[in-house]
Amino acid sequence: MFNIFKGKSERQKLNDQYKRAMEEYHQLSTVDRRKADEKMARADEISKQLDALDKKEGK
Repeated sequence: MFNIFKGKSERQKLNDQYKRAMEEYHQLSTVDRRKADEKMARADEISKQLDALDKKEGK
């Protein structure tokens, strides 16, 4: 109820970063393929971090 005083969890931060990277990838995919590929690689790194967090939490 009082989550306004709580900071974001590590999972929420990673999800936000992943979402932002995928949005940038999508925008760049029609303009600059090399930069788009870099964004996709970053999104993949974040996805792996999320998977590791799942394993750590036992989900």
